[in-house]
Amino acid sequence: MLKRFGIGVVGLGMGANVLPINHVADSVLEVRGICDVDERKLERLAHEFNIPFATKDYQKLLEHKEIDIIAIFTPDHLHGEQAIQALEAGKHVICTKPMVTCIEEAEKICQLVRAKNLKFLVGQTMRYEPQFASVKALVDEGQLGNIILAEAHYVHDMRPVFALTPWRLTAPQDFMYGGVCHPVDVLRWFLGDVDEVFALGNRGGLTPAYPLLENFLLALRFKNGVIARVLGAYGIVHPPMPMMGLSLFGTKGSVVADFTDKEGGKVKVIFDKFEIKSPWEVVFPPETEGVFGHGKTVLRYLRHFEECLLEDKNPVPDCFEGAKSVAVCYAAYQSIETGMPVKVRNDF
Repeated sequence: MLKRFGIGVVGLGMGANVLPINHVADSVLEVRGICDVDERKLERLAHEFNIPFATKDYQKLLEHKEIDIIAIFTPDHLHGEQAIQALEAGKHVICTKPMVTCIEEAEKICQLVRAKNLKFLVGQTMRYEPQFASVKALVDEGQLGNIILAEAHYVHDMRPVFALTPWRLTAPQDFMYGGVCHPVDVLRWFLGDVDEVFALGNRGGLTPAYPLLENFLLALRFKNGVIARVLGAYGIVHPPMPMMGLSLFGTKGSVVADFTDKEGGKVKVIFDKFEIKSPWEVVFPPETEGVFGHGKTVLRYLRHFEECLLEDKNPVPDCFEGAKSVAVCYAAYQSIETGMPVKVRNDF
């Protein structure tokens, strides 16, 4: 099939997971340009994936006429400016999570996408992990009935990650936006808009040089009345539990799903219609391809994005969904500062 859409990738850490799309024969996407500060990495990956254009200058990537889509995988604090520049240049955008780290940039992105009629996908990987996608199918089919309450977590001892990606310590990465956005987004996927949030946060102190809050508890009330709790913990010794988890409690059944990088995960469900309340369990094998084992996940949302381009559909999640998740994180910080519940903005 003709490669109809050219991709320019900026940031070749996680962004390297985009490059194998060039080897997918039936995809209309093709990486035609790459950008990174590491010149050796640029040369190596350009050769490996037969990419004709490599640069350290993001503006040159934006100016490339054969590139229709910019895929942003740079440090979190750069996402907003780079996404805005890409949209202003008339490019569609794929941006890894978090979409941005401030609500003003989220608003600007939404304005540009609407004005220019461009596609924008936020790469929230939990939506494209098989465990969580399986739970979504159960919910959409009505197998769990009406959801009553829910919880989600993302926990990660960041000390070894600081060593691999020093920018997270020196920028520093804000774990509310860069971490808590995962469980917040997956809950929003199932439950819709958040009405208000009450939050607490602290520092673990295991990395004295890290200056921001590291650990968070959020209580959410959704507009449909469902309540949920979120655990995001990053300044901790990694606990003996899966890295990511989702629990939904419904009127017809309850389900728990979990996931850990390169270790796979499980889905367990109990249906009220069966007399024996033993859990039905499905084990999902590890996925180890690509950086952090997210190669298949990135490929899944790339295939979704090309479908959106070909059929003029809205990507899931799009920039408007991304902005709402950012707004939850923003409101959570306001709650931490005031000690009070805070209403969440949803008008983007």
